[in-house]
Amino acid sequence: MKLTGLQIFKLLPNTNCRECGFQTCLAFAMKLAARQVSLDACPHASDEAREKLGAAAAPPIRLVKIGGGEREVAVGEELVLFRHEKTFYRKTAVAAQVDDRMAPEALLARVREASSFSVERAGETLRLDLIAVKETAGDAARFAAAVRAAREACTLPLILVSRDPGCLRAGIEAAAGSRPLLWGAGDGNAGEAIALAKEFSVPLVVEGSGVEETARLAASAVEAGVHDLVLSPAAGGAAARLRDFTLLRRHALARSLPGAGFPLIMAAGGDGYDGAVAAAAGICKYASIVVLENPEPWQYLPLLTLRQNIYTDPQKPLQVEPGVYPIGDAGEGSPLLVTTNFSLTYFMVSTEIEASEIPSKLLIIDAEGQSVLTAWAAGKFNAEIIARAVTDRDLEKSVPHRRIIIPGYVAMLSGDLEDKLPGWNVMVGPQESADIPSYMKDVWAKAAS
Repeated sequence: MKLTGLQIFKLLPNTNCRECGFQTCLAFAMKLAARQVSLDACPHASDEAREKLGAAAAPPIRLVKIGGGEREVAVGEELVLFRHEKTFYRKTAVAAQVDDRMAPEALLARVREASSFSVERAGETLRLDLIAVKETAGDAARFAAAVRAAREACTLPLILVSRDPGCLRAGIEAAAGSRPLLWGAGDGNAGEAIALAKEFSVPLVVEGSGVEETARLAASAVEAGVHDLVLSPAAGGAAARLRDFTLLRRHALARSLPGAGFPLIMAAGGDGYDGAVAAAAGICKYASIVVLENPEPWQYLPLLTLRQNIYTDPQKPLQVEPGVYPIGDAGEGSPLLVTTNFSLTYFMVSTEIEASEIPSKLLIIDAEGQSVLTAWAAGKFNAEIIARAVTDRDLEKSVPHRRIIIPGYVAMLSGDLEDKLPGWNVMVGPQESADIPSYMKDVWAKAAS
C-alpha cells in the first residue's frame, strides 16, 4: 500500500539532522512519498521504519532480470502510466525469434544478423536485446539443439518459447548458466512450468486468457515461490491487446489486482509491415518485451528509433557539451559552423559535415538542449549569445578567415551577428542538415577560394 508523506514522516526519527540533504524530515518524507529519493539517504531510520517503508516504497512493477553480464536485460520498475508524468525508465527489450524448424544455417544467419545489428544515433548505440527460440516440433532434442546453436552464435540473453514442459527442461539445460526467460506457463501446464522456473531459478512468462486470468496465474506462481514473472494476456487482436496491457499497467500502478505488478511481454506476429506495426504498438503501450516472430532486418532501425524517442526523459532534453568540435583534420582554414547543443541536431549536422569530406569546426552553443528554431524562439540562440561564444573561445585566433556559417532557419540573425562580430563574415547555411555536403562543396568552396 502506498503511504502518504505524513504517514512516512511519522516513521522517521524527526531529528531534522539534514544529513539526507533536506532541511527537515517532513521535506524528506514528501520526497520519499513521490519516490524521488531513497530511504538509504536517512542514516538514522530505525529497522522497523526500514521494514515498513521498504515494503511501501517497492516499485509497483517488479524488476525482472534476464541473462547476465554486459548484455543482461532488466525490465519493470515503471512508476507512471503516462511518460509526461515523470518518465519511463526501462526501455522495451526487442527480441528476434527463431524456431527449431529452421535449417541450422538459416537459424544461425538470423541470430548473427540480429545480434550484430548496431547503429549509433544521438550518442546512443541502438541494438536488439534478446533472441527468442520457439519450439514447434514437439521434439525436446531438436529444441535443445536450436537453443544450443543460438547461444553459441551470440551473447544475447535467450527466451525459450514452448508449452511442452519436457522441451522447456531440455532448453533450460541447453542454456545452462545463462538465466533464460521461459515462455510457457498457461492454462493446463502452469504447475509444471512454475516448478521448472523454481527448480532452475529462472524468470517465467505466465499467459492467461485475459487480465484476470493472467493475474491469477501470476499470483499462484508467487505463492509457489516464483517471483520473477512476466505477463502475457492472450488477447484476441490488436485492440484487445491494447486494452489488456493498459488495464494491467493501471492495476499494477494502483496495486488494485494481485498478480498484476509485473512486466508485460507480447509477440509481434505478421510479416513485414504488419509485424513492425504490431511491435511499434507494443513499444508505445507498455510492453516491456516485444518479440518479433518473423523479423526482417529493415524493421530494426525504425523500431529502435521509436523506442529511443519514447524512452528519453521528457524533462531533460538530450544534450552535448558546448564547445568547438573539430570534424576531420580541421585547421586554420577550415570552415566554422554553429548550431545548438540539442543532441540530435549535433549528430545530424556533424554526420553531414563528415559526409562533405571537408574538415570543419563545429561551434556548439549552450541552448539548454533545444533545437535551432525552438532555441531561437526562446531567446536561447541569438546573435548576442553566438557572438559571446566566439569571443569567449577566442576564435579570432584559430579561425583567421573570420567566416562563420549559421543555420539557414535563423538567417535573420546574420545582420545583427555581423554587428556584434566586427570584421567577421556571417554566411547563411542551408536549412536542412542533409544539404550541408552540397553547400560546403558549392558555396563554401567558392567563398574560401
